[in-house]
Amino acid sequence: MKVLIIGGGAREHAIAACFARNCGPENITVAPGNAGIAREYNCVDIKTPSSLVQWCSAHAPDLVFFGPEQPLAEGWADLLRSEGIACIGPSRAAARIETSKIFAKDLMRQMNIPTAKSMAFTEPSGAREYIQTNVIYPLVIKADGLAAGKGVIIAADRAEALAALDTLDRIVPGGVVLEEYLQGWEASIFAITDGNSFQSTLFAQDHKQLLEGDRGPNTGGMGAWCPVLPAEKYREQVNTEIIAPALQGLREAGCPFEGFLYCGLMFTKDGPKVIEFNCRLGDPETQALLPLLKTDLTEICQAILEKRVDRLHLSWSNGSSICVVLASEGYPGNSLKGKPIVFGKDITSKIYYSGVAELDKQLVTNGGRVLSIVAGGENLQQAREKAYADCARVFFEGKILRKDISLRENTL
Repeated sequence: MKVLIIGGGAREHAIAACFARNCGPENITVAPGNAGIAREYNCVDIKTPSSLVQWCSAHAPDLVFFGPEQPLAEGWADLLRSEGIACIGPSRAAARIETSKIFAKDLMRQMNIPTAKSMAFTEPSGAREYIQTNVIYPLVIKADGLAAGKGVIIAADRAEALAALDTLDRIVPGGVVLEEYLQGWEASIFAITDGNSFQSTLFAQDHKQLLEGDRGPNTGGMGAWCPVLPAEKYREQVNTEIIAPALQGLREAGCPFEGFLYCGLMFTKDGPKVIEFNCRLGDPETQALLPLLKTDLTEICQAILEKRVDRLHLSWSNGSSICVVLASEGYPGNSLKGKPIVFGKDITSKIYYSGVAELDKQLVTNGGRVLSIVAGGENLQQAREKAYADCARVFFEGKILRKDISLRENTL
């Protein structure tokens, strides 16, 4: 099978590696990819939906797999389907479960899906007026639209809430959602779905804050680990009270969801509640999850396309996997770029590239999150030791990382 993967980060690198187990690397193309991915797979520069269709017409891939949310929000999958090109990713209408927090909250309210209490405002001015009332803090403030991981701010008081509205309005002008702050611990799970039936994956846990101890600004994710065994006792409840009604609600809205639905969950004293839905595989959870997948990813995609996910057999490796992100100084703001990346000897972990470029045949930093170090083991401690040993074997100026990825396991 020839596969085209849309995207250019460590998640897409991990997806490519998963497909390549059965397809072979020569049959994998990543668009646009990056200089690190290009050392293993063919990369092409596709920037518009029309150029995507043209490339597919010329090269006839058997499957197009969408990694990031932006092309889905712009309807690229709709265009491919209209041209008869097989793809994995939801329609633009179904992708609203991520691209519009207001749409997602309305859907959850209609389907009685457990989530934080919230108020939605189509303009920041309405939210500002509301914040002048007796609001309970901390308060979670979310931009309605896509914000590349920067659309959520937790405000400790009224002054911080008002400042957060100004910040979010600069990033994503428009509506906002004000949510109660949920207490508990987080994990995420993906639903593999053909629009009707679904199967859920292992649970994973992301670390969003920049600094150890969950301090500092939110990022796109500084690391993840999988599986999160304490979440397993909630699997049936998550399937029946969250995933199934969400998919039903999308069908009833006339936009059945096909692909991978991300469910970000908070496990509270009252049980699991939805923090957010995403319309695709998460980053960096994907880097930790896919190495444990034993079922052929092409088989999973075929089951989605042929609407037989209910008959799919999902199989997972025993043991654990951990992903540690190496970022560049300045992230999640303006980060150092152009710094040479040097690799020491005896690295055994997988390296998935994101913010890298090539200069005189040397990989250099070219973004906030530079690469992911991913290791597996018979248990989480073994995987963790291997990953952090290899993190110390990667060198570049301004390297930053969290040294506590997966340590939450002991507190769940």
